[in-house]
Amino acid sequence: MTNEVKILIVDDEELLREGCRRLLEMSGYTVRTAGEADSGLRLAAADAFEIAFVDFRMPGMSGIDFIRRMQEISPATDVVMMTGYASIEMAVEAMKNGARDYVAKPFEAEQILEIVRKLLQNRQTPTAPAGAGFSFDFNGRPLQIIGGGGRMQELFALIRKVAPTESTVLVQGESGTGKELVAKAIHALSPRKDKAFFAMDCGSLVESLFESELFGHVKGSFTGATATKHGAFELAHGGTFFFDEIGNISLNVQAKILRAIQEREIRRIGSAQTIPVDVRVIAATNIDLNAAVNTGQFREDLFYRLSVIPIHLPPLRERPEDIDTLVDHFIQKHNKRRRQNPIDKVAGPVRDLLLHYPWPGNIRELENTIERAAVIEESTELTLQSLPPHLQLYGEKAGEAAASELLSLAEVEKEHIRKIMQNEENNISRTARILGIDRKTLYDKIRRYGLSYSGSS
Repeated sequence: MTNEVKILIVDDEELLREGCRRLLEMSGYTVRTAGEADSGLRLAAADAFEIAFVDFRMPGMSGIDFIRRMQEISPATDVVMMTGYASIEMAVEAMKNGARDYVAKPFEAEQILEIVRKLLQNRQTPTAPAGAGFSFDFNGRPLQIIGGGGRMQELFALIRKVAPTESTVLVQGESGTGKELVAKAIHALSPRKDKAFFAMDCGSLVESLFESELFGHVKGSFTGATATKHGAFELAHGGTFFFDEIGNISLNVQAKILRAIQEREIRRIGSAQTIPVDVRVIAATNIDLNAAVNTGQFREDLFYRLSVIPIHLPPLRERPEDIDTLVDHFIQKHNKRRRQNPIDKVAGPVRDLLLHYPWPGNIRELENTIERAAVIEESTELTLQSLPPHLQLYGEKAGEAAASELLSLAEVEKEHIRKIMQNEENNISRTARILGIDRKTLYDKIRRYGLSYSGSS
């Protein structure tokens, strides 16, 4: 018996091609095959295939070229690259250009069937229309990533491609750009969506506790270990593990994380027994891990293990086209506490200021600003007087800079940070909180701008 799902196999190896055909037909799918790229493209033009398995290296056409042609001929077809072990990097590049997954040769029959199941399941998952942001359901709760610009649409497309796979993902971006939200979206659109999503903030735990939290420990393994404890990796079995700000962990813990990912097993502190774990790893960082590798602060092998699929989140200052939408979204969100007099208008000077402010704390700082304004503002119009003092100060400085045309945006930001530090008596924690960024990001900006300070942290 066959069903309505049609699958195309394109490979110049007859034994592999026919083996895949028999396997998929025995599983109830309708299958067509081709021994070279041009024949495969003709079949795709003549019929509608849900999935196409394609060899990366074929006579006359590269895998990347085949994907591009398939997107023109049959954009609804999910393309899966079949590649030799030596070409996995190329397969990852193919995914960036439109492939939905890849499988390394030689492969097991179950790998092919599992890829088909995942892709068919994902085709049934509704996605937000272009320009309307990216909506998804996470543990029964609707979430949304706001963004209508081209860079965000590219990001949404990449999330949809990456989510159904088992590939490790590295989300890179400044603090406050929404890295954990991206990780949640990947989990929500993956076959693991009904399993655990475990997030660990790598910057919030001291090293002496990190390993115990991550891998667990047995009773009596150290002072205070009064009972056996399951580690976070073990608790996330079957689901997704999210390392937030992974660049903050020590080299010693990095080595143990690498082993856990490679071997798919962990060992509790004080135990000789290994425990198998099945987790998909997503990591996030606000630092340049390439630079950290070069300075010996981050393991090169772990970096390459994590960055199979790199995703870059642009800072808010590089996507000004989304600021108005985000402002309106946060006003609606925080209007709930105003009840009788919801804000229904934003004054023109306020919109101009919000549009041109560099947002060092990114979306997090923008939401904090709107939340504060929703509490302070007495009228139904958002005015300059309800904005935080440092934003009003920035508006004054930016106006002076525009009038004199002497200061660049970076120089305005430098002066803005310097002024807040002065007002807060060089207290790093308070300054970072006002700016809506973490202390490490503030230290980076202090070094970048050559600012000097002396005071409490």
